Amino acid sequence: QVQLVESGGGLVHAGGSLSLSCAASGSIFSIDTMGWFRQAPGKQRELIVSIASSGNTYYADSVKGRFTISRDNAKNTVDLQMSSLKPEDTAIYYCNAVVRRSSTDSYRAYWGQGTQVTVSS
Repeated sequence: QVQLVESGGGLVHAGGSLSLSCAASGSIFSIDTMGWFRQAPGKQRELIVSIASSGNTYYADSVKGRFTISRDNAKNTVDLQMSSLKPEDTAIYYCNAVVRRSSTDSYRAYWGQGTQVTVSS
């Protein structure tokens, strides 16, 4: 079994900063991509940022220049630093990791429980 545990989030005023962390644990052989999705009320869950084991990153246009993702491959953790936050960033943020549990296993996606980020205007 693989668990993703998120921490961080909370309430911040517009223009402020917050950070999120996610730690993967359990039966892990290797992790390919780690990333963060978010889901705002009434909207679909969307990918906002990801980082491959190689360090290659992806940023959605909506967060580019404001959010920074980083990863510690040795610790199986991924962090998200969010700055210049806007009310439209308000959402539940979910950590995601694509994990292989053994050398013969296929990669599968796992999710954290989600953490609320609220940006007040």
